[in-house]
Amino acid sequence: MRNLALFFLLFTCCGLLLAQGNLKALVGGTLIDGYGSAPIQNSVILIEGERIKAVGTVGTLEVPEGADVISTEGMSVLPGLWDMHVHTMINGHADYAYWDKTYPPLLKDVIMPASAHQLLMAGVTSARDLGGPLDESLAVRDAINKGELPGATLYVSGPFIQHAPYPGTEAFRWGVNGAEDGRRKIRRLAEAGVDFIKLVDQDQMTMEELRAVVEEAHKNGLKVVAHGHRPEEIRRGLEVGVDCFEHTGLSSAPRYPEDVMEMIRERTAQMNLGPLFWCPTVEGLYNYEYVRDNPEKLDNDSWHLGLPDSVIADIRQSIEHPDRLPYFQLTPSRRPTLKTKIRQLLDAGVVLLVGTDSGIPMKFHSQSTWNELDVWVNEFGIDPMYAIRAATYWPALWTGVADEVGTITPGKYADIIAVDGDVLRYVSLLQDVDLVIKRGRQYK
Repeated sequence: MRNLALFFLLFTCCGLLLAQGNLKALVGGTLIDGYGSAPIQNSVILIEGERIKAVGTVGTLEVPEGADVISTEGMSVLPGLWDMHVHTMINGHADYAYWDKTYPPLLKDVIMPASAHQLLMAGVTSARDLGGPLDESLAVRDAINKGELPGATLYVSGPFIQHAPYPGTEAFRWGVNGAEDGRRKIRRLAEAGVDFIKLVDQDQMTMEELRAVVEEAHKNGLKVVAHGHRPEEIRRGLEVGVDCFEHTGLSSAPRYPEDVMEMIRERTAQMNLGPLFWCPTVEGLYNYEYVRDNPEKLDNDSWHLGLPDSVIADIRQSIEHPDRLPYFQLTPSRRPTLKTKIRQLLDAGVVLLVGTDSGIPMKFHSQSTWNELDVWVNEFGIDPMYAIRAATYWPALWTGVADEVGTITPGKYADIIAVDGDVLRYVSLLQDVDLVIKRGRQYK
């Protein structure tokens, strides 16, 4: 009996030591918790295991003895960022046709894991992956969730849904031929376990096909993300009730047509439907001319993480002449329209979400998200707190996981980042995130 009692005593002590070793305390930083109110000075955040145990200040919350104390003095502490429009299947290469033909064998084990890891090291702890081959998207998402791969938590759409796939893209673009075919494909995606549906070129579908796709998605508990490149895409998307629009679109047209804006205002007035969400993805267009004329920034090797030397060399060769890329030739005409369109959407009551289209030519997963925030704040005059909430609180709410992430709140996962300095005054500090914690584990 004495030996048994001694065993239990040792077992209990070991358990207490392990528990203490599993407790982190972030102490002294200025906390922006994601709700939008005034930052909390001299904050204390206790993390136990994967989750936030308590939040307070140096004067109100005691740090338990034995906790692993991480000083955040002089730092801004905020929820891990979200990027609501990424493409993990591409890494900045300028020739899509070549990439789609060459790299499918590497997507699951190399390309997509590297993209997710780069996002995480940039402070992006969650991301919406909008378009990719089904099996590979699910496999990488699930491996990250199991802790087998380091990376941002991914929420995936799998293949694009559209009227007809472009030649050579059938593996990750599914065409719809009739309403019943649309329903059948949505059911297949739902049964496979995607997180939402990505819809493009909906103005090329019949209304019967489009309505069937959106209705079947909603019937299966899946939200629908839709392109907003052309006015008719927006009109039809609003009519059938898509859940979020992507891009600013309209090519070089200076603004959204008034009939479209009237439909948007009519939608945002319907409080029973919740907010109308829009992910404008402006930084790639807005910054192109700067990158073209100052290509040294492309030498930043953060986008090399996880990629073999051969792939790095291939990407680098494809963007050797930024001024010659067909993808961006109309961009100088589109750039002046972006601020106007953003202001139209904001004035109409739309809730904007931070997303970047990262992965497109010269736009790397390690850099795009902070650039989007920088353009919003420093070029378009958007309030920094609005921009941060558009990359934290609102994405989690849209995704349906606000009970778990998106704010720094006791009980939620400890997805937390920190930068040295005042991020509300200098949002570009996010280009070099100093601390990255995801689900309680410190990655940087």
